[in-house]
Amino acid sequence: MRRAAHVDANQKEIVDALRAVGALVTSLAAVGKGVPDLLVKFRGRLHLLEVKNVKGRGRRLTEAQKGFHAAWEPTVVTSIDEAIAAIMGGE
Repeated sequence: MRRAAHVDANQKEIVDALRAVGALVTSLAAVGKGVPDLLVKFRGRLHLLEVKNVKGRGRRLTEAQKGFHAAWEPTVVTSIDEAIAAIMGGE
């Protein structure tokens, strides 16, 4: 059996901020196996975001995350500002 998904302390505030700017957000945290925490749709584009808490492990990835990230290239975010910038894509 898989243990409960770990969700970083800052994930809720990041999700709330993304939704406030009009993004659709689905948590993928329970999937495990290195899959990023969030699937975000904003202005017709999909984004994979890995939420990290700098007060915890920082930006360090697990071995499973390293493998997934090498193939799919999600964006690692630690703050609301980074998450918004990631979905805006330089707009």
